[in-house]
Amino acid sequence: MPRHVLRVTLVTGAIVAAACVEYAPISPTASTATMPTAGSPTLQLVAPPANGKSYVINFTGTQLPADLDAQVAAAGGALTTSITQIGVAVASSSDPGFAARAGTIKGVATVDEDIDVQWVKPERVMDAGEVSQDVVVTPDATFGSAETFRRVQWAPDAVHAPQAWDAGARGAGARVAVLDGGIRSTHIDIAPRLDVAHSVSFVPGQPFNFDQARDTLGVCHLNDSFWHATHVAGIIAAPASTNTPFPNIGTVGIAPEATIIGVKVLHCGSGSFAAVIAGIVYAATPIAEGGAGADIINMSLGAEFPRQGVGLAHLAVALGKATTYAFQRGTTVVAAIGNNATDLDHTANIVFLPAMSPHVIAVSATGPLGFATGATNFDRPASYTNFGQSAVDFAGPGGDFALPGNAVCALPRNPSGSVVSFCWVFDMVIAPCRGSGSSISSYCFAAGTSMATPAVSGVAALIVGQFGHVGPAEVERRLRQSADDLGKPGNDDFYGGGRVNALRAIQ
Repeated sequence: MPRHVLRVTLVTGAIVAAACVEYAPISPTASTATMPTAGSPTLQLVAPPANGKSYVINFTGTQLPADLDAQVAAAGGALTTSITQIGVAVASSSDPGFAARAGTIKGVATVDEDIDVQWVKPERVMDAGEVSQDVVVTPDATFGSAETFRRVQWAPDAVHAPQAWDAGARGAGARVAVLDGGIRSTHIDIAPRLDVAHSVSFVPGQPFNFDQARDTLGVCHLNDSFWHATHVAGIIAAPASTNTPFPNIGTVGIAPEATIIGVKVLHCGSGSFAAVIAGIVYAATPIAEGGAGADIINMSLGAEFPRQGVGLAHLAVALGKATTYAFQRGTTVVAAIGNNATDLDHTANIVFLPAMSPHVIAVSATGPLGFATGATNFDRPASYTNFGQSAVDFAGPGGDFALPGNAVCALPRNPSGSVVSFCWVFDMVIAPCRGSGSSISSYCFAAGTSMATPAVSGVAALIVGQFGHVGPAEVERRLRQSADDLGKPGNDDFYGGGRVNALRAIQ
């Protein structure tokens, strides 16, 4: 989840900051940029009727009745999705008595109204721009070092990714599903690594490669140019290659040879519990069984919820069934711990989901203060990150914006020229973003646990690429053994098991 976002416009070599069991497949919506057609799968998440509501039906086990469609209809509703892998179904109804009647279906544990959650909060944003695509950069002998913005990318250095690349670990063969909003599938730092065939949307009526975002007033804008999922995907796997149509233009991801799968579960930063649950199950299901075959699921999304509350508690249980399913299918799930500066050890009534769901690796954020003026402490806890030994598993570079003042700094870019902006901007993380119009080469600065999470997912992808399709227990074991133990010895409030270390993780 981004805590702060800055858009940048590239003009003549400078960045100008503007004002500021049997596992049956489930069926998501079409994966193209057009609306679903008659040939699209029939089982998908659909919007409830105008005067109706959507309900999550959770069964006690993982089996759904063969005649569930008829039983739901008899209760006054319509079955819209059967997530047969985990024994969860989604139905819609305009009948106020539907939940009570559906609750009497044999094997049903709970029936609760689904809720739409703002999983990625509205942020202050700046105008977007794009880098010229006619820049020619001479490849450097050191992998990734010739990218246009490499010298303003402190995050890969924070986790020792360049040393891992030099050792040959670049994430090849690893598949990372980005559960998020829409992804800019044509971006020059996304397209080479994106598996379009298995990228899907669980947002009714929206393709996987389209998004919008809300402003601070809650208004959803068509012309939004950030696109959270694009930034996240670039942090994971932006390629460093001389073989792309536009070589060495942009940034390099932590696992630059990993494969990205876009799984849209949010629109305007919002999404239902049902969409997130379905997205997790789809991503973790093998390709041969109709899923995405992801080794890693990245969820740079989350929200604080009260532990009390029957409906919410039931939805959290269903979400936990999905993350447990992913673990059982061999998929590592990584999620942001949040940007509220909350001490989760001493807030008894607060739970942060999905980071605190079962079998999820929860990530806090670090960031420098004054990178543009020479600061090299990338392990300073970010000013906004949630924390707590009971909640945080690992830390990653998420950036910060706590440096005061409007001083302007300039850092070198490749092959020449400078990146010019407010000094505090460089403490954030730069990665691809959507840009305006038909742009396919725009970049933005952003900060948040949303940016730290894909860095950890990237290191997990390096592990999978190096050691094969090892399961989540082995991935976490290697992450824990190799992490740099910061703060107090052992598990720490801000760092959990430590800040991830890519080089040690692949040795």
